[in-house]
Amino acid sequence: MQSMVKVDVEYCGICNFSGQCQLLRQFLLAASPEVEIACRQGRRGSFEVAIDGHLVHSKLACLAFPQHDSVLAQVRRAERGEPVETVLEQPIKDCSVM
Repeated sequence: MQSMVKVDVEYCGICNFSGQCQLLRQFLLAASPEVEIACRQGRRGSFEVAIDGHLVHSKLACLAFPQHDSVLAQVRRAERGEPVETVLEQPIKDCSVM
């Protein structure tokens, strides 16, 4: 039996990451309509993803966004009652360090 999975995304509003959160939300809902997803504005530079209260991605720690397929794989694990793991990161593009 699948359990209701909750995904909580904290994003940086100043950085305009709301669109990234909505893209992830649409992707997850298309694949798993039963998942509950909350996008909420939070700390500067953040894009933190938690599944059922377990942090699986932190942009504050790695500077990258999560791979959507990897987040979905962890949602599926949670649906089966399995422990979730850290998700894969998207490659960082167009980044310059001053």
